[in-house]
Amino acid sequence: MTRLLIVGPQGSGKGTQGAIIAAENGVPAVATGDIFRAHIKNDTELGKKVKAITAGGNLVPDEVTSELVRDRLSEEDAAGGFLLDGYPRNTVQVGHLDAFLSGRGESLDAVILLEVPREESLARISLRAEQEGREDDTPDAIAKRLDIYESETAPIIGLYSERGIVDRIDGVGTLDEITARIRLALAARGITA
Repeated sequence: MTRLLIVGPQGSGKGTQGAIIAAENGVPAVATGDIFRAHIKNDTELGKKVKAITAGGNLVPDEVTSELVRDRLSEEDAAGGFLLDGYPRNTVQVGHLDAFLSGRGESLDAVILLEVPREESLARISLRAEQEGREDDTPDAIAKRLDIYESETAPIIGLYSERGIVDRIDGVGTLDEITARIRLALAARGITA
């Protein structure tokens, strides 16, 4: 079983790298954004809750997010492990995840932290906005999301560092260079594809 978490600021490439590492390890990449969209599309009870919350421009509350992730991690394809992307996003959600996993006699094996300077994140997101025409990637919105990451998500790294499971990865370089760094760090923990 391989249970991983990938963390990094907006524009760090965690979605791309997470998909590669999950596929190589034969586990699903579990991204909260994808879960939210699937529940909304399928018009589930949770999806209706999420849609009402996000339609008002609000963040989905921790308990609702945690309920969605618990539901997803209980699916058959996640029985052999998973790679989380976008959850937990704060220390409250770390507590929810810990409680869920310990109830199953499990814990995270590694936390992949993609470290990218703020200027690099801003440049990557600006380029993505130009290429994909994403209207939500305005300079002000990007800066706000990076601020939220620094104030809410970055503190979870301290919690996981105390457990000795954080692998700090230089997130600057080519796609292949960064993937190779992640593979090396995981291999050092005995996690190989």
